[in-house]
Amino acid sequence: MGLGSWLLPTYTVLALVFLLIPIVYTLVFSFNDSIKSNISWRGFTLDKWLHVCNKQEICQAFGNSIIIGVVATVIATILGTMIAIALVRYRFRFRSAISLLLFLPMATPEVVLGAGLAAEFLSAGVQKGMTTIIIAHTMFCISFVVVTVKARVASLDPALEEAGRDLYGSPAQVFWRVTFPLLLPGIVAAALLSFALSFDDFIITNFNSGADTTFPKYIYTAAARGIPAEANVIASAVFLLALVIVIATQVSAAARRKRLANTR
Repeated sequence: MGLGSWLLPTYTVLALVFLLIPIVYTLVFSFNDSIKSNISWRGFTLDKWLHVCNKQEICQAFGNSIIIGVVATVIATILGTMIAIALVRYRFRFRSAISLLLFLPMATPEVVLGAGLAAEFLSAGVQKGMTTIIIAHTMFCISFVVVTVKARVASLDPALEEAGRDLYGSPAQVFWRVTFPLLLPGIVAAALLSFALSFDDFIITNFNSGADTTFPKYIYTAAARGIPAEANVIASAVFLLALVIVIATQVSAAARRKRLANTR
């Protein structure tokens, strides 16, 4: 047996274990019977899962992250989709420059972007809070939406839309009945990516949040004394929910492919 026959599998297993260690730690310590600190194991309990909002500040921070993520995702997805369609389908001045500039938020370090936005809000006299966080997250996420949807728009066959127009469909009808359904997978992917980036963000949020707290910001503050078990419960629940969604999507896609194969 050659060196590569066991080296690559070994590396893969070690990398997977390394990635799963923090997740397993978070899940295990969500059942810890902790009091003030959640650093050392004190015993197994389901109380933290059953009464996760006993620490109201954790649930409030989580709720703030959900609200910010949803609002920023909706705005960024709508604006980003329109920009992506315009960049692919239309010719106008400075089109190439705009395409290039849209990559700057993705290439700029978050600390620079967050500090720059905070300085702008300070200069404009805008009070920091939920609104400034949403604005900052929207500006940050638009670039990712544009890049994702733009690739989907570029892959569309123009003949499908031409067929809709040949059948006397109005521009609105062609868009909603032909173009939009074809773009929907890319739009959904962009929205999920945008929400994940917004929900997970700490650096930009920390510069522009003021007194409001999001879930990542709360975790950062609490980490010095041991993240509370209730926070581990929420993090574990989010991970398990994402895992269930991924598995359900894969199973549904496999079943769809099987049905299509049987009909041929």
